[in-house]
Amino acid sequence: MESTSLQQYVCSLDFRSLPRVVKICSGVYFQGSVYEISGSECCLSTGDLIKIVDIQLQKVNCESTEKDYLVELPLNFKGLFQLSPEQSPRTSMKHFLSRTLSFKDKPSACDKRQYTLQEVLQSPAMQGKTLKCLEIGSSKFQLCPVYQVEAIMHLRNNVVKIESTLDVEVVDVTEESQHVHFIKPLMLSEVLLMDNVLPVRAEILGAPEGMPVFQSKWISRLQPGCKIQIHHKVLSWKILASSRKGKRRACRFLLSSRYEGCFRRCPREFHSTSELTSGLGLARKLHVVVTKDYDSGETEPPLFGIGDRLEVLSLARAADPSAADVLECIRDNGDGDTERIEVPLFLDAGFVEDIRDSRKYTLPEVLEHFHLPCEVKVVANKDTSGPLSCVSVLTLENQITEPFLAVSLEDEPSVTFEIPPRWMDMSLFFTGGPEKPMFPSSSPKVEELTEAFYYHMLKMMPTSTPAPPRPPKRSDSEKNKCSQRSSKEGRRKASEPPKLPSADAKDTFKEAAKLLYPRTLQARADSHTLVNPNQYNIQYGPPRPQKTTKHFQQSPSMLCSSPTGNVLWCLTHTKAPSLT
Repeated sequence: MESTSLQQYVCSLDFRSLPRVVKICSGVYFQGSVYEISGSECCLSTGDLIKIVDIQLQKVNCESTEKDYLVELPLNFKGLFQLSPEQSPRTSMKHFLSRTLSFKDKPSACDKRQYTLQEVLQSPAMQGKTLKCLEIGSSKFQLCPVYQVEAIMHLRNNVVKIESTLDVEVVDVTEESQHVHFIKPLMLSEVLLMDNVLPVRAEILGAPEGMPVFQSKWISRLQPGCKIQIHHKVLSWKILASSRKGKRRACRFLLSSRYEGCFRRCPREFHSTSELTSGLGLARKLHVVVTKDYDSGETEPPLFGIGDRLEVLSLARAADPSAADVLECIRDNGDGDTERIEVPLFLDAGFVEDIRDSRKYTLPEVLEHFHLPCEVKVVANKDTSGPLSCVSVLTLENQITEPFLAVSLEDEPSVTFEIPPRWMDMSLFFTGGPEKPMFPSSSPKVEELTEAFYYHMLKMMPTSTPAPPRPPKRSDSEKNKCSQRSSKEGRRKASEPPKLPSADAKDTFKEAAKLLYPRTLQARADSHTLVNPNQYNIQYGPPRPQKTTKHFQQSPSMLCSSPTGNVLWCLTHTKAPSLT
């Protein structure tokens, strides 16, 4: 079949026969070219198939036969067209007959009928004819419509929009391409919404997008061409955790709700009495041991000392705005005597939590009894070869309810893992359903995260830590005492006679001067030790005071322009040149 340009093919096409499949033929784009189409790159190579699904008229150019002008007609143009008695020089008789004999309503080298713009464009027999229109002028011209072709290409996400004037040749292969299926790739995030298609086999087209998420071996396998099987959606929650810094580098993990290990509570450390309020959390009582005294002053007896045990009951809010909030506690000094005390907030002291239960908690039980974030000690880890094998203490940061997809490699079904599509999105296409029912092995219950993604997650998560209490406001009497004290010190210093600087003070003054004027002193010192006579002896002194300059303000009455209008002269300060 003979190929034709895309413009000629579209103009001669009956739009009612869409969709049509065309093949890119050899020509200017023999090796294929990349076009910028609708903001994205599109490659049209020789032999590629495209499926035209829609054609939209964009504009109509009216070009004179002498090629001396070009006019763009509006799509709602109301003028009437008439065939010119003479054939267009570019249209051969053979081409004219091949176009006109296939239509019943054949325009006639003596047809006096008038046609609207739509009638001319919709009739393939009128393509390439020389026309006349009184509304345009007396010249002869031809109509050159420009269409936007919407087509589907193999393995492209979106519909491609191509202008019909693109210089490429095509041939219609609709009849012999009935068995051809154009594959539209999908994103993994789209598969997450397709519960009715799972399980399904797929092939990866593009590597995961975005920053690396997991530090696992199966990440490197997810490359273009890799075949996988998507089993089902995983809706279980997970825990974001991190290890304490020590001999081993700090690591970040994602613990599945199916994790079977057990934990014990770790004692928390507090560095002030105000931190004890946040330590209450979900617990009704908090037991701590004092590890650092506070400065209570000489007149006030200390409320507690090192080794005392405190049971923090609650935070008592003060009814008076000028009064401070206090912590209601029970003090046990170790001799069996207990006393109920009120501890003011914002005391700089040290405490460590007194853990009084040795119970082992599963991960769901930790969420039930404790408040995140919290530190726990790993006491029973069944997976001795997993990421937590060398970790003893974990900080459980936050709970995550992100949907995952259970995936396994087709050539290695034992390698099963869970992918979060919104964190690791990738393009793929379905290759069909499973050949036989597959029961995937259990996916890892702990995944190690990359450091960059860990901090990225922390930015996205809302913090659940309560804000610390605000310090009490200073009363007016305290402010007056401070102001009176500062004013007395100022008057005392002003009444003292000035003291002469001592020898040590003079040396200190010299050192300060060197810091203030290093360049000046160094230059003066070098002036006495220069040996080379060709070296400049420059002495830098203190900067001279700058003279104030008065800026002249021109008055509008003092300005005039030259006869040429190009130069503006000031009559009182500048003498205009002679015009002779």
